[in-house]
Amino acid sequence: MTIRDLKTFRDADAALQAVTGIYEASRQAIRARFERFLAGERSGAPVDACYPYLGITVGLENIVIEERPAFGSLAYSGTYGTTLTRPDLFADYYREQIDLLLRHHKVPVEVGVSRRRIPLPFVIEQATAALTQRDLLAMENVFTLPDLSATDDAIANGTYLAAAGEPLPLALFTAERVDFALQRIFHYTGTDPEHFQRFMLFTNYQRYVEEFVSLGRQQARAGGEYVAFVEPGNVTWPNPQTGAEVSGEPPRYLPQMPAYHLVRPDKLGITLVNIGVGPSNAKTITDHLAVLRPHCWLMIGHCGGLRRSQKLGDYALAHAYVREDHVLDEDLPPWVPVPPIAEIQVALQQAAMNITGLKGADLKTRLRTGTVASTDNRNWELRYQDLYRRFSQSRAIAIDMESATIAANGFRLRVPYGTLLCVSDRPLHGEIKMSSMANAFYRESVKQHLQIGLEAIRILREAGTDQLHSRKLRSFDEPGFR
Repeated sequence: MTIRDLKTFRDADAALQAVTGIYEASRQAIRARFERFLAGERSGAPVDACYPYLGITVGLENIVIEERPAFGSLAYSGTYGTTLTRPDLFADYYREQIDLLLRHHKVPVEVGVSRRRIPLPFVIEQATAALTQRDLLAMENVFTLPDLSATDDAIANGTYLAAAGEPLPLALFTAERVDFALQRIFHYTGTDPEHFQRFMLFTNYQRYVEEFVSLGRQQARAGGEYVAFVEPGNVTWPNPQTGAEVSGEPPRYLPQMPAYHLVRPDKLGITLVNIGVGPSNAKTITDHLAVLRPHCWLMIGHCGGLRRSQKLGDYALAHAYVREDHVLDEDLPPWVPVPPIAEIQVALQQAAMNITGLKGADLKTRLRTGTVASTDNRNWELRYQDLYRRFSQSRAIAIDMESATIAANGFRLRVPYGTLLCVSDRPLHGEIKMSSMANAFYRESVKQHLQIGLEAIRILREAGTDQLHSRKLRSFDEPGFR
């Protein structure tokens, strides 16, 4: 990789300032050239606006032997590098990762200008919206457009092989992959990426959203730890202490997977996303939210109970998954185990105790730990004979369509994950989901279930986020960035 204007830094803030300077200069160059393009200047050399590069060279004498940290260090000697984007959005994350590399390896980092040009739509989203076909052809001679051949998950999937002379990967995602995801996040959720918090809840039922919206607006008005509640359309309900007014405009139509954010200044608030039903949505949104490097994501949806001893409203805490969803088979083969994350399991169980008031044997009557099966067939009940043996052999206690996908993608993309489901029907035992039964069930279960999810996040946050990012999610040749 040809890097221009390389400079070395031994201070994370100085390195981040250099990264920001390069990125902002490139972004301004693109904006200025686009204005001239709209004014009629169609020809000329392609605009020279590239992503910042961050690299580090580590010798054998610089390898960390004693501390063995989960992230922020490199296991082998060599030169590592990555392109970076949006330092305004990722400043805290970049600063932390750079500081860890400097402290662990005692060698400077390098910052320069990469050869990867920033695509125009990643700077000006609506750049191509009102242009004619002739304008678009002329644009290709002047600006860089997204190149999907250079945008993939090979690093995260463990299949990337650096070409001779190229640095080894320093981060899971290149700048182009991050920018691609940031665009998709707004498209699917209706809110800008800067509103997303580092603790995320996923649900598959609208009633959880309604309960969360009511709670979120109340929390924002209360003037406590949360500074705002943000809804699709970037509609913001501010904490009165900030002096801000309600802003934003609700969208005419809700996006495919609307997101809602209970915002803290340190980003350690809570985001809830209604991912709807099905593994495709679950994979799509987690593919993109992973670039924000959340501290964890939790599934708190409904499921079918598979055991006669279960009752409607009981909880299923997943400690294993049967992956019948198939959407990740090419990225994470089905033979790869998806282990439970102990810290999250403990937090979810403790939260269930705190909210229900049940302990010991009494808690076990309401909460069962076991295997959750996720399927891509919503009418799996019609394949009862085929699936009965699989349920029995896997010891499955619950079935849904999203949990295994969310857990598997968390494992693949190094985001701690967990699942606490609520039994809404028992198809194998004659209790299929009907509207009258469902309404009564929802009224009684949704609020408590959501409270358990929120309580689990409180427990995890107060315990400290570092304990979540353990080595169990890292490969033996893991990039340095978390």
